[in-house]
Amino acid sequence: MNRNELESNAKAMVAKGKGILAADESSSTCKKRFDSIKIECTEENRRTYRELLLTAAGSDQYVSGVILYDETIRQKTKDGTPFAVYLAKHGVLPGIKVDTGAKPLAGFKGETITEGLDGLSDRLSEYYKLGARFAKWRAVIDIGAGIPSSYAVDVNAAALARYAALCQEASIVPIVEPEVLMDGDHTIERCEEVTSATLETVFHHLSAARIHLEGMVLKPNMVVPGKKSGQKVSPSQVAEATLRALKRHVPSAVPGIAFLSGGQSPTQATEHLSLMNAAGPLPWALTFSYGRALQETALATWAGQAANFAAAQGAYLKRVKLNGLAAVGKYTSALESAA
Repeated sequence: MNRNELESNAKAMVAKGKGILAADESSSTCKKRFDSIKIECTEENRRTYRELLLTAAGSDQYVSGVILYDETIRQKTKDGTPFAVYLAKHGVLPGIKVDTGAKPLAGFKGETITEGLDGLSDRLSEYYKLGARFAKWRAVIDIGAGIPSSYAVDVNAAALARYAALCQEASIVPIVEPEVLMDGDHTIERCEEVTSATLETVFHHLSAARIHLEGMVLKPNMVVPGKKSGQKVSPSQVAEATLRALKRHVPSAVPGIAFLSGGQSPTQATEHLSLMNAAGPLPWALTFSYGRALQETALATWAGQAANFAAAQGAYLKRVKLNGLAAVGKYTSALESAA
């Protein structure tokens, strides 16, 4: 473990006015996205689309790092430069998704456990050589009738801690991602309760595993009502509930928190982030680690057509710029209509 390297990279990942692009969709997830624009999900189309995002001129002003998929970290730009090398040359840290997905948790209907610990140490060593300087592991916590169970939260938190320890041993910054899903019919109050309990359990396990907190980044959900709840809440309510949970359960030693968008619209995710940053001094940097919320408009603009490549890069650049402003509390909805 190189603590200095871990701390330096963790701070760089949450640098002021910058955030992280999550471009780590699996091939099956990528196919769903491509189906929406009616193009074939070939390896070359995936490579072209990733190049569109990663090489957008000026995006390095607002993007500190990019989470890649195993396929992507091995791919190259059209001129033959490995994506990880291209990013590093532009001051952007390459990252890598290392979990193998959430699988049903035996004996606990409706709950999952994220897998991928087997062989992880060797994979991290290879990824470091390929240029990765941080990694991501996503645990999934669902809210429903009788769930989450304390057992499901506990085993997922334990797996996150084991993953984080292996990352730090390899001098790779772990992004610790405990996602409480917004898919159900729960209220914002229930989401805050589950998010708080999850964060408390996660940091208990991180402490037990002797994780160097200054060398990690947390990637949580925002506290929002379930999509099926019908509950109407204001953006300020989301910001207040999220900050309350974080302040109660996230140690100040953690350098930064990079939110997932979790199904929020691009504008909602941006506005909520900005309101939290405008709320006053916080013990950690607050920024974004969005996937769909950064890519949605760019993907629709591109539509698989070479003639739309530059316009799609412009759409992506606008989205990361707006989120860069949100990361310092200076976003307003009026900026959405600006050129």
